Amino acid sequence: MNGNWLIRGRDGRLSAYSPLGDAAVCRAEKHPGGPLLPPRRVGGDQRLHPVLAVGRGTDGYAHLVSWRPTVPGESGLVHSTHFRGHLASLDWNPLGHPNRTGDRTGVPAVTVDAEGRAHVFVRNMGGGVSMRGQKERGGWGPWRDLKGRDVEGELAAVTRESGRVELFAATPNGILRWTQAGPGHIPALDDEPLKVGVRPGTLRALATSEEHVTLFFTDQADMLCAWRPGSDPVPLLAAAGPGPVSAVRCLLDDQDCTLLAQRSTGGRVAFAAYPTEQESAGAWWTESGPQLPQDTRVALTEDAQGRVVAATMSADGELYLTRRKDEPGLALEAWRRIERD
Repeated sequence: MNGNWLIRGRDGRLSAYSPLGDAAVCRAEKHPGGPLLPPRRVGGDQRLHPVLAVGRGTDGYAHLVSWRPTVPGESGLVHSTHFRGHLASLDWNPLGHPNRTGDRTGVPAVTVDAEGRAHVFVRNMGGGVSMRGQKERGGWGPWRDLKGRDVEGELAAVTRESGRVELFAATPNGILRWTQAGPGHIPALDDEPLKVGVRPGTLRALATSEEHVTLFFTDQADMLCAWRPGSDPVPLLAAAGPGPVSAVRCLLDDQDCTLLAQRSTGGRVAFAAYPTEQESAGAWWTESGPQLPQDTRVALTEDAQGRVVAATMSADGELYLTRRKDEPGLALEAWRRIERD
């Protein structure tokens, strides 16, 4: 999985997406704040590899990207748009391969610009990054080689509040960053990487103001760091566990805060919050919920009432969910296991 797989749609319903077997499935709320319906296959009947990237546009539509097998030993990327969580999504649309032919090259990433155009990124066979984007008047542009080298782990794609797209990638020499000069422009690689020791697979980007994107990553000393380009990374606190954090901006006691969640080494979900872009205020983990398998993913979002919602999902589709209580601080309801049927 890559991206935030727990999405609030245009109609206010929450939808949880995941790969399951040779398909991608969605569980959507029956109504905003209501129970989640049983999982439904999305994108039609095409057989997929067990990988999924999810992005959300400002219109609330979910954009899904996966790999599908084509001929023996080869695969191609596919894209689908989901307009409403309780309705069928568009069929998978083939995007091809960044190197024309070949097998899977990495976990894709997808983000959506202010005009509702999806941008799909994936590591290519040369170790750099390739991109394919939707055109303004429909259809897709060609695959473009964005350069870079020695890319490791999942990419982190994000859309700024301005609507421009950014991308981050980990390498043995640091962190690479691509930015758009303007709407519709091809993202360009920064001249120099951020020279820092980073653990691959730990990147998560969040738009934290009109001016800034904050990238969260774990360094080689297992410290969770926050970096805004133009400044130095700030060690925030020791990482709770080995994977990436989930992050969301929300109001806590009427203050703009950034809330982080991560599966801890002990197996529960750890939460930490601090005033947005004020890392010097400090943060600390508080664990919650049941013990979870190592492959469990964590997601954060806000529901139609503006309440923080946290969810966990294991590789076999086991889903737990909690919401913030209407109380000061970050008091959460009891975690609920969502039945599959």
